[in-house]
Amino acid sequence: MNVILIAVIVLGGIGLVAALILFLAAKKFAVHEDERIGKVAEVLPQANCGGCGFPGCSGFAGACVKAADKGSLEGLLCPVGGQPVMEKVADILGMKAEASAPKVAVVRCNGTCESRPRIAEFDGAQSCRVQQMLGSGETACAFGCLGCGDCVAACQFDAIRMNPETGLPEVDEEKCTACGACSKACPRGVIEIRLKGLKNRRVVVLCNNKDKGAQTRKACSVGCIACQKCVKVCKFEAITVDQNLAYIDAEKCKLCRKCEEECPQNAIHAFNFPPRKSPVSPLPASPKGEETGSSEKKAVNTVPETTKEAPAPQATNNQQ
Repeated sequence: MNVILIAVIVLGGIGLVAALILFLAAKKFAVHEDERIGKVAEVLPQANCGGCGFPGCSGFAGACVKAADKGSLEGLLCPVGGQPVMEKVADILGMKAEASAPKVAVVRCNGTCESRPRIAEFDGAQSCRVQQMLGSGETACAFGCLGCGDCVAACQFDAIRMNPETGLPEVDEEKCTACGACSKACPRGVIEIRLKGLKNRRVVVLCNNKDKGAQTRKACSVGCIACQKCVKVCKFEAITVDQNLAYIDAEKCKLCRKCEEECPQNAIHAFNFPPRKSPVSPLPASPKGEETGSSEKKAVNTVPETTKEAPAPQATNNQQ
């Protein structure tokens, strides 16, 4: 009995001493978190998508507090919440939210099943990353969309889906938050987070192929061949060609769409523009005979009846 009692007392003493040591250590090495971080985290959407560039919403909240201590929130944006959420964050931190241009995910590939035929059949895991690791995929283009839908699986907002007819992903602009998850999931970098543009209108080169023109044409009938016709027609220096691929700077582009008309491969596409007005065709010319006849008829019809000369009166016998 005494042995059991002694063991209980010893163990209790050890536990009490250990608890006291832990308590003192916690007080000594305590990390005090700024209460503003919790307030900022409350107004964030808690999507934890990483589109802001930080590990989750809590990491973004901490970055906002640190930036506020330095005097500016420039460069910080929650892509899911957008400008309304950033205004709430700025109010909590006593700052002014800077206006940011909305963005959207753009699939820079137009190689449909018709324009980019298959040359092989992949019989394995339906994953773009797996196909990229094992080879160039099912088509001859080593830069285009692989079509397995890794981007669809990565999207938390159901903003992207695969089109079974074209074999390409399509982005729903209303649902897209430009978090960048689909762009990170694409092993070929086909998806770009791009400015929406004025009235959601934008002009984009829907090609990611960096091969030379002849090789690009063999792989895809609508691929960019780096002919530089778009560069020459652009008056705003918004288009550059690098590594055999044209690229349009969204900040410099004035949406004139001249490059779209000039592209011989139809690789440049304009989004959300009204349909072009068809030019008015001139009336067909009529044959010469008909023109002469009609002009004579018009001349006859235009002569008024009152201008016709009256018959001269006959002389009477008295005058004779």
